[in-house]
Amino acid sequence: MRTRNRANAACSRRAGGFTLIELMIAVVILAIVAAVALPLYTQYSMRTYRAEVQADLMTCAQALERFAAQNFNYAGAVLADLCEPMSVRQGRYAIALDVPVADPNRFTLTATPADPGPMAGDGILTYDDAGRRAWDRNNNGVIAADEATWQD
Repeated sequence: MRTRNRANAACSRRAGGFTLIELMIAVVILAIVAAVALPLYTQYSMRTYRAEVQADLMTCAQALERFAAQNFNYAGAVLADLCEPMSVRQGRYAIALDVPVADPNRFTLTATPADPGPMAGDGILTYDDAGRRAWDRNNNGVIAADEATWQD
């Protein structure tokens, strides 16, 4: 009778919790999942932030077109007065407007990743009055033929 009580007591203690090995296996599995998921999440975030600045460039370009419709050119346009880009407010990008003095009927919008920031080193995006889009993917300062688009 006494042996039976000890066996029941041992079984009841075992059924109530996890062993150290089981906990370590669970931690290793979680670490592997995190190691796979973190880079994927980072890439997803970067694509999202890049899409956000692309939308900001388009919104600012539309505001510039409205400005030009009233003033017959882009001379005197101030980007801060025309649009409020979300990517700039969030500190991910800086957007600059360039209107050549020699030809005020043209403009180029340039989005430069903030450094330091989540998009640092991702490359500069541009949009101009002719609707040309470019993304300096390799961040070398030169737009190559394969970089004349915003597509990945």
